Amino acid sequence: MNVIDQWRIAIERLSETDSIMKQIIETYNGEKMKLRGVAFETLARSIVGQQISVKAADSVWKRLETLCQNKIEKEKILSLSHDKLRSAGLSNQKAMYLRNIAESDILETKWDIISDEKAIEQLCTIKGIGVWTAEMFLIFHLARPNILPLADIGLIRGIEINYYGGDKINKNQLQTFRKKWSPWCTVATWYLWRSLDPIPVEY
Repeated sequence: MNVIDQWRIAIERLSETDSIMKQIIETYNGEKMKLRGVAFETLARSIVGQQISVKAADSVWKRLETLCQNKIEKEKILSLSHDKLRSAGLSNQKAMYLRNIAESDILETKWDIISDEKAIEQLCTIKGIGVWTAEMFLIFHLARPNILPLADIGLIRGIEINYYGGDKINKNQLQTFRKKWSPWCTVATWYLWRSLDPIPVEY
């Protein structure tokens, strides 16, 4: 099944089973997640976006694009010094993580034949790629339909605001949404992100 058909079926099913999600989907009618189609770029953007806001990540990314002459590729990242990478607004660790990804052969993995769990395990062998970053790759590059990034601050906040009136929730409450939205957790996650930010999330 292609991504367009997946998205269409997902919003139909989510709307049928979750009245709050139905309202969010209707608010952003016609919008959907965009895929870049470039594996390294998605991983690099996920590294940039670790633990900072969408707006801040977008600002750093634009400066990095300027350094890379508007196309962020492995070879260009490797050609830049550590200090040059830092000058784009990257932390010391993130600059090292970008270089780690550029030097690895992880992107040669045959993703289409391995499970979500195995893909995350493979990605996490690279220093700098944790579960959250791996999940962003599965969502925004592999278009896996049932990813629920439970450590994502935006997802948690989106659930708290839309389902609990802004009250804080615990891990057990959060886990119930996996069952509620499966097998379309990716689409539900994207709509919750969209409900929080005027800039659609992209990695």
